[in-house]
Parts: sequence; C-alpha cells; structure tokens
Amino acid sequence: MQNWFVVVMGLVTVFVVLILIIGLCWLLGLACRGSSKKEEMQAAAAAAPAQESSIPNRAEFLAAVSAAIAEASGTDASAIRILSVKKL
Repeated sequence: MQNWFVVVMGLVTVFVVLILIIGLCWLLGLACRGSSKKEEMQAAAAAAPAQESSIPNRAEFLAAVSAAIAEASGTDASAIRILSVKKL
C-alpha cells in the first residue's frame, strides 16, 4: 500500500509543479508584453517621420534584393516578383 502512495504523491507533485511553472510563465509573459507595447508605441511615434522618406535608388535596391533572393532559393531572378518594400 505504501508503494502506491509514493507513486501517487510523486505524480501529484509533478503535475502541481508543472501547473505552477505554466502560471509563472503566463505571468511573466503578461509583464513582458505590457512593457514591450509601451516601447513599440514610443518607437513608432519616433520613427513616423522617418517612414515617409522614399528609398533612394529604388530600382537598384530591388535588383539587389531579387538577386539575393534568387541566389538563396536557387531560382532565376526574372522569376521573382517583389510586390512591396517597406522600411523597418
């Protein structure tokens, strides 16, 4: 009878600790998500004027990007269609 008690107590302990770890990860995720949203809003407000500027030498930039993508994927550069480019 004592062997089963040890097994059951071990399983209960494992699952209780796992539930506590999940709860701790969830709380830390909430804390990190709250602080990162504030930082993102501040960065977006500071970068808003910079996003309005256009890319200089756009044709050359797109040619270089399409060549790099073609080389990495092993396809021909003429088969690649770039629909939009956004400055990050």
